[in-house]
Amino acid sequence: MARIRFTTDSAADIPAPLREELNIQVLPFPIAMGDKEYADGFDFTPQEFYDMLLAAPQIPTHAQLNPYIFTELFETAWEEGFTDLIHTSINSKGSATCANAFQARGEFYKDHPEARDTFHIHIIDALNYTMGYGWAVVQGAKMAAEGASPQTVADFIQDWVNHVHVVFSPLDLRFAKKSGRVSAAAAFVGEALGLKPIMTFLNGESKILAKVRGEKAVVAKLTEMCKAQRKPGTPYLMIQGSNGEQSGKLLELCRQELGEEPAMSYHIGGVIAINAGPNLIGIIYRD
Repeated sequence: MARIRFTTDSAADIPAPLREELNIQVLPFPIAMGDKEYADGFDFTPQEFYDMLLAAPQIPTHAQLNPYIFTELFETAWEEGFTDLIHTSINSKGSATCANAFQARGEFYKDHPEARDTFHIHIIDALNYTMGYGWAVVQGAKMAAEGASPQTVADFIQDWVNHVHVVFSPLDLRFAKKSGRVSAAAAFVGEALGLKPIMTFLNGESKILAKVRGEKAVVAKLTEMCKAQRKPGTPYLMIQGSNGEQSGKLLELCRQELGEEPAMSYHIGGVIAINAGPNLIGIIYRD
């Protein structure tokens, strides 16, 4: 009988109660803030981190998850008798973390050739961020609890990340420009004219989909895109940061235009806030 260990990293932004309920192992990115190091998603709540971020004299930094972390992860799961480990990773085009997971898998099987037929390590490159892949991990864990096979679950997660849209607007571009990791935001011009970018990630690369004037127009455009592109009958999720007012307006308009509640409304975690800024709103849906 299959026993599946679900793992991901903290940039998936899976809320703590959900990861605990479904026994999803989340690997925290280390965040350096001054002379202190924090474990993303464990040492603070998202809202606490926004305050820390805004008060920090310099933008905090975060490191990749190195191969050793994954080697330990695979060794432990194998020793504990799991037949499958499904790891869904942060965008490989934005972090070496995914490549490190693949490297560690190769080394694990080299050291333990006898495990090849009895312990299967599935690694899925999300080519995206936040609950764009976190949601798929959550649903996969629920499917497994109901008896779905490891391959069925891995295929579901892969299909979701192949079709998901994470569409968002950083309402304050200071952090995105300084971090440089969201290249399209770093290159955006137009703030002086009151323009705001509507962004996404396409095949792992950041892309500006539209430029609108003012926060009210951002709310309308995000809703319009979701209504036009979302596959009927599939869930949508609301991305929240520190801007409760605009998040509330987006939620209300989505309720009106889409005629249903979001499957989830959640707050971005530390890694996402560092790179995109805490003041953002967005929607996640699949085509």
